[in-house]
Amino acid sequence: MKKKAIVFDNAGTLLERCRVIKNTKNSKRVDNSSLDVIDELGNSALVVMQTDTKKCLMQANPEKKLYDFIKDNSIPLDISYSSADITKDEILPLLRHSDIKVKDFQETAKQLHNENNFIELCSGSAFILNVDNNKVEYVIAAGGKVFPHVKNVIKTLNNKGIETFIASGDRAKSLYELAEIINLPEKNVFETANTKRKKEIIAMLKNEGYKVMMVGNGPNDILAFEESDLAVLTLEQKEEVSKRVIEAADVIIEKICQVLDIEF
Repeated sequence: MKKKAIVFDNAGTLLERCRVIKNTKNSKRVDNSSLDVIDELGNSALVVMQTDTKKCLMQANPEKKLYDFIKDNSIPLDISYSSADITKDEILPLLRHSDIKVKDFQETAKQLHNENNFIELCSGSAFILNVDNNKVEYVIAAGGKVFPHVKNVIKTLNNKGIETFIASGDRAKSLYELAEIINLPEKNVFETANTKRKKEIIAMLKNEGYKVMMVGNGPNDILAFEESDLAVLTLEQKEEVSKRVIEAADVIIEKICQVLDIEF
């Protein structure tokens, strides 16, 4: 019998996500998801700062420019989702002349926590960079709590001999914290995986002899859906899902626990 693997996205799939996205031009909040914002903006990238928001960013000088904060603290940057042809190594130089300050992120993080007293995991802080004008158009704070039944789903799958993995564009440390909560080995976590990387992970597992199911909830999962043997779209986050995501899925479920009912 062929060995089996299931790869899960994180935010919106395993984690009930909450977030605050603010437009830096007018400080107004945006209700759309960060991925939808990027698709609408075009030629832009969702950049994740690999730092602890509470322990590092919130303790920094509010008036410090983003460029100096990242450089002085040697903070790694990763691209979680992009509609632009840009690498993570190109990002910092583009921020050199940006006027965005640490306080923009601090204010967004405070608003997130003031609005949500249930946060179990802090996914961290990120920003959307417009590559056409090299400007930070949006700042983001995100977090959430593990959906009910996730621990049991992982345990049941493992008991059935099905290997489980996480592949997500979220901050690396938050993914390892999630893995600890749901009893998933760290080696089964693919950290800050963008759209193309998720597809590569599915292909790699298939090459290792696995039959692979991909479980996700957004446009950043489409390439992985297409590469997988079975694509499962979960709607537990209760957010609007685009037609192209729905069309890329083989199976649609309302709750993560329904993964256990799928013939695989």
